[in-house]
Amino acid sequence: MVTSISPSPSFALVVDDDAFIRMDALAILEDAGFETLEVAHADAAVGLLHERHPHLCLLFTDVQMPGKMDGFALARYAAEHWPHISIVVASGQAKPGPGDLPEGAHFIGKPFSAQIVRDHLRSMLPEDRKPEPLRG
Repeated sequence: MVTSISPSPSFALVVDDDAFIRMDALAILEDAGFETLEVAHADAAVGLLHERHPHLCLLFTDVQMPGKMDGFALARYAAEHWPHISIVVASGQAKPGPGDLPEGAHFIGKPFSAQIVRDHLRSMLPEDRKPEPLRG
């Protein structure tokens, strides 16, 4: 008897203080095959990263949010502590300057489309960390 084993889900953490944009990002990532977690600011994201980092493969964050750190600082913190997590930073106002983004992170301008997000994810995620809809 052969038993097929389902691959473990790919988890993404979405961080944005704007609930509507956060909902859009969640829908795009869920359609792309991710299980999603969401928080409204970087401080909450740091706590969740500490709890769930072995299961997360993607951090998708806004730049300008309330709290002690912005999305650029969150991206650098995550990259330093959990290099296995791929990072997308999105903003409609702030543009990354030198040293803002950690190596390997992608920047997407807002408003973003589902296709733009999927294209970035296909190019940046290692094959073994991609959900099924993004493979091939």
